Amino acid sequence: MIIGLFMIHSLSFAQSPYFPPLNTNAHWDTLSPSSLGWCLNEVDSLYNYLDHQNTKAFILLKDGKIVLEKYFDNFTQDSLWYWASAGKTITSFLVGKAQEENYLSITDSSSRYLAAGWTNSTPIQERKIEIRHQLSMTTGLDDGVVDNHCTIDTCLNYLADAGTRWSYHNAPYTLLENVLEAATGVSINVYTQQKLKSNTGMKGSWIKIGYDNVYFSDARSMARFGLLMQNKGIWNSDTLLKDSIYIRESMQSSQNYNLSYGYLWWLNGKSSYMLPGITLVLPGSYAPEAPSDMVAGLGKNGQIVSLSRTEGLVMVRLGEDGGPEVPTVLCNKIWERINAIRCNTTELLEIERDSNPIRLYPNPAKEEVNLTMSSEEDFEVEVCNALGKTIRKEKNQKKIDVSQLSRGYYFLKVQQGGVTKALKFWKE
Repeated sequence: MIIGLFMIHSLSFAQSPYFPPLNTNAHWDTLSPSSLGWCLNEVDSLYNYLDHQNTKAFILLKDGKIVLEKYFDNFTQDSLWYWASAGKTITSFLVGKAQEENYLSITDSSSRYLAAGWTNSTPIQERKIEIRHQLSMTTGLDDGVVDNHCTIDTCLNYLADAGTRWSYHNAPYTLLENVLEAATGVSINVYTQQKLKSNTGMKGSWIKIGYDNVYFSDARSMARFGLLMQNKGIWNSDTLLKDSIYIRESMQSSQNYNLSYGYLWWLNGKSSYMLPGITLVLPGSYAPEAPSDMVAGLGKNGQIVSLSRTEGLVMVRLGEDGGPEVPTVLCNKIWERINAIRCNTTELLEIERDSNPIRLYPNPAKEEVNLTMSSEEDFEVEVCNALGKTIRKEKNQKKIDVSQLSRGYYFLKVQQGGVTKALKFWKE
């Protein structure tokens, strides 16, 4: 049985990728889902789900070619939309490029480029913050301030030494772009044009909104970037980022606190993960329905660029959602529906390994969540808030009333047979 499953899975491995022409008006090659042996009857289910989630644009590439492309609500192929925090992945690429060109080293103190006094810390505390800490969300600056997007020094308060804790803090990230501009001597838009857009056919630009610098582009530009990073910084025969060590490190665990975070990339398939504003370390992957090697740029309101090198897939979603700052649930749900379409190639080994998979639905939830499990043993359920605090406990209850919970992230900790599993859900 395992051998058969492995053979099925191996059929879906990536082939040599295709790269669309740099001329964005030129034809982009496509593949029909039926040519891949996929289930066409599941496509409408995916599109209906995306429509219900206020999606604007969706693209799925297989080995660089477009398999699915859909626009909603008067959005078109040329419409521009914001990447939100998914754009952090572009910054990650640019920092690697600047290091390759000897403008900076990620082990440099950030103060070298931002000047002393850029934080509200002591000089010694501040000098300990390096560029790599900004890349990995480990600056030690307090993310619990009133506005963690605020880049003014009085908003950047010391909480712990750099490198000793992980927290999703937008302001130190945003200042990476100031680091880049100081190091390279050109604006972030010029550097992006020179090192990325002109070589890939990407469109778009960085636009200042409040404290944030937000990237706007069309959906195909986001897909182009995903294809570049799927191919390890190589576009066709042009190596845009030659520092293979940096590329590898950017998509590996960057620290030991949140194993699912690299250099501004979210990493799937790790043994645990953390989320913005939550100190709890959660077991398992943040997107268990996605390929285990999937990495993603994830942004507010469901902006997603997600790629799997082993499967040769790039998934892009732009739109509105109203969900959390980092849309892990939405990302997982989209991959679940992609798996249904890829009915003959879906990876089954992880299911085979878990003798008692426990799942919850619906997610997001409004009135109740339901549990499914194969074991009939007694079990206990704890309903926990985003900080891991237990709200209430239930025993042998597969239907859990959540109607009185406030909107936000929650977790069910299920204990059965000496094993504890944590299941995340979003309460609407």
